[in-house]
Amino acid sequence: MIGPTPLSGFCRDCLAHPLPAPPEGTGQRFRCPACGSPRLKFHPEWDRLTIAHIDCDAFYASVEKRDRPDLRHRPVIVGGGERGVVSAACYVARAAGVRSAMPMGQALRLCPDATVFRPQMSKYATISRALRHRFLALTPLVEPLALDEAFLDLTEPAQRSGIPAALLLANLAREVEANLGITLSIGLGPNKLLAKIASDLDKPRGFALIGAAEAADFLAPKPVTLLWGVGKALAAALEREGIRTIGDLAARPPIWVAKRFGQVGLRLADFAQGRDRRRVTPDRPTKSISAETTFRKDRTRVEDLVEALLPLAETVARRLQAADKLAAGVTIKLKSADFVQRTRSTVLAPPVQDAEALWEAAAALIRADNPVGNFRLIGLGCDRLIDGHTGEPDLLTEVTNI
Repeated sequence: MIGPTPLSGFCRDCLAHPLPAPPEGTGQRFRCPACGSPRLKFHPEWDRLTIAHIDCDAFYASVEKRDRPDLRHRPVIVGGGERGVVSAACYVARAAGVRSAMPMGQALRLCPDATVFRPQMSKYATISRALRHRFLALTPLVEPLALDEAFLDLTEPAQRSGIPAALLLANLAREVEANLGITLSIGLGPNKLLAKIASDLDKPRGFALIGAAEAADFLAPKPVTLLWGVGKALAAALEREGIRTIGDLAARPPIWVAKRFGQVGLRLADFAQGRDRRRVTPDRPTKSISAETTFRKDRTRVEDLVEALLPLAETVARRLQAADKLAAGVTIKLKSADFVQRTRSTVLAPPVQDAEALWEAAAALIRADNPVGNFRLIGLGCDRLIDGHTGEPDLLTEVTNI
């Protein structure tokens, strides 16, 4: 009978490996025997996991702190503008309660001693491109999710080089911190679902692993909202069936889940067991980028609708920047309480990718249309996308009804 895989690990600083599990009772006092670092990772599958999710720590704020070393231990907020919201907050500011998409006035009441920077998107995009080049030097299988995060599939380079993916990633994080001045949190697993969950476990400067053997037990007590694709509406539908935790979901027969929730149910049944069939998919041509939100209570006032566009503009701007695209077209979508949908569009000159410009264009559409009624959903989308390093001059601004 084959016993469990013995626990071993590696040093994140000097990459010494394999390190035997620390003696029982030493805990956090155990250090790397080669370099003395306490930044060690132990896991029975550490040298076999190959799917990674990489997330920059408080990206915009970290870039600003890199350029202002005197602020290293001080609260920093990136945001502002006419109807300003927080684009990013460092971990010191987050400890005071500041969060992304929060109105700047509220953020400064919570953290009055914060240093505030207006977003400098061109600077952040430059750092993002440099980071992306480093990812691609490891593997062509890079799937960007935003300016500051991506999935990587390191199966082939790990096999070719004989170097475990964990060591390739630890070396990457060390090099990025030394040469780009920002820090990464890394999640490593057998698939995208577990890698993404792992990357949130140990922030900032984190490195967490979730293996296939432990996945079901690890997930069981967690809320179903931890699973990819489970938003408020789906979570509410699951709760009506008595499903609150991932363990509750895993206990239901997959055929029942599939009958009740269709294709989504098939995926959820897999996720509940820690399985994920999605592949890491490199860049594909992007034709449009959008975001939307469903209100808990219907909204009727135009200015309430305008306010709801703020976080959507932030989300769309981040996605444009991650794709290195500028948008020459902006569309807003409204869905009424009786599910009647209306859209309004405008063409921009020049094309943009910053949140404030997107919000101003979308807000102008709402105010010009002056919709009357009860609205349950609002969306903001961009099309007519062009590469971020090119321009498209002489576009005329116009409003069209679709």
